[in-house]
Parts: sequence; C-alpha cells; structure tokens
Amino acid sequence: MTADSRVDALQTALAAEHAAVWVYAALAGQADPVTDPRLRTDLTAAYAVHRGRRDALARAVVDAGATPVAAEPAYELPSHLGTATALTRAALHLERATAETYAWVVARTTGPDRRRAVEAVNDAAVRELVFRGTPEMLPGANEYADR
Repeated sequence: MTADSRVDALQTALAAEHAAVWVYAALAGQADPVTDPRLRTDLTAAYAVHRGRRDALARAVVDAGATPVAAEPAYELPSHLGTATALTRAALHLERATAETYAWVVARTTGPDRRRAVEAVNDAAVRELVFRGTPEMLPGANEYADR
C-alpha cells in the first residue's frame, strides 16, 4: 500500500464522517426530548461517536502530511423527518452507509488504520441494531447482506 492510497482511504472515511456528524446533528435536533428521550439520547450518542472519529481521522491525515478534506457546506437530509420512525430510519440508513464506507477502508488499509476501520464497522453494525436494523453476517458488505 502506498502512502497516497492510505491517505485516500483516510480521506474517504473523513468525508463520510463529516456527513455523519452533520446529519446526526440535524436528526438529534428534531428528536423530541419529551416524547422521544431515548431516541434523542441515541442520536446524540451517535453524533458524539462520529464527531470523535471525524476528529481522529483529520489528525491522521495531517500526521500523514496531507490536508484533511473539508466538510461540505451542507448535506442532503431525507425528507419527512417529522416522526420518530422517520428519524430512526434515517439514522439506520446513515449507519449502514458508514459501515459500507469503513468496509471499503478495511480493504484498502493495513495495520492500525485497518484495525480502526474494523472497529468502526463493528461499531456501526451495533448502532444499526440500536436503530432497529437487523444483524448481518458481514456488516458493510452489501453483496453478502442477509436482508
């Protein structure tokens, strides 16, 4: 693996985390703390995890001598987020996309980068269950999904 391909993989994960942070902030802001306190807690916890991963990836890119990819000014949100069911579905979709991204990173990295990517896939798979997903044999690998 070349240094450039390592940085490309880290940048791809960083771009995904920028999106996850933005979307989770929006989702958590729409969850009603009175009627859906558990959902709001779960969304806020997911936001915190993704923010931590985003920051760690940005540091890794800088440590590799590159400039971290910037976040987009905004990201597209699913429409009709006015219910707890819609917020949960959006969070599930986001975790599945995150697992797919990190599965891609696993295939393109080695050593500590791969270990962190495997941990992120596992974490996303567990969070999918929080958001009413179903367990999968190989999280993030769509062609093997048992959906």
